[in-house]
Amino acid sequence: MPAKKSSPRRAAKPSRGPLAPERVEAILKALDEAYPNAVCALNHRTPWELLVATILSAQCTDVRVNMVTPELFRRFPTPAAMAKARLSEIEGLIRTTGFFRNKAKSVQGAAKKITEEFNGRVPQTLAELITIPGAARKTANVVLGVSFGKAEGVVVDTHVFRIARRLDLAKGDTPQEVERELMAVLPQDRWISFSHQVIHHGRQVCIARNPKCRNCNLETLCRSNDKTWSS
Repeated sequence: MPAKKSSPRRAAKPSRGPLAPERVEAILKALDEAYPNAVCALNHRTPWELLVATILSAQCTDVRVNMVTPELFRRFPTPAAMAKARLSEIEGLIRTTGFFRNKAKSVQGAAKKITEEFNGRVPQTLAELITIPGAARKTANVVLGVSFGKAEGVVVDTHVFRIARRLDLAKGDTPQEVERELMAVLPQDRWISFSHQVIHHGRQVCIARNPKCRNCNLETLCRSNDKTWSS
């Protein structure tokens, strides 16, 4: 019997789901258009100052942190100086950032660790940074990306967590899960800028309880259930 001819294979259809490369590219393009110069909102001059400011920013606004840090760094400008400070002095200077006792312990613990184990310099690897008191993965990613231009992960704060899920770029229930999903779908050379842009977007437009969808240049790419307006 003659062999049956195999039917030609059909070309795979391009993905049109929420993680389709062309949709991700459109989201990144829209962010570039809206926030071309987005940078970290925490005022700092050195990696050490950024590390401290990021620790203080937990459950506190960047505006409030920026009000506190100038005097803090005037009094204790280096890790060595902060390590020798009285804890009560640090607490008094950062009181308005909230949770000031725990933050003071973290800041001084970070100062001692950096002074004693890293020769007074903030380390430049994720593995080393996360050993520093107060520097969990998010804080480490901030310092690595902003101070050293190293993209070892994606900063996932409350804005990035919320907006990544609204845009269907991630579905995870924890910042760690959302970070892993974003690292899988975003080009690595966009990990740093993506977070800065989305944080600005979350503060200005895609706010938590009443997003300003009418003013959002990502609106046509978004199918979130809590949209307040649709084109």
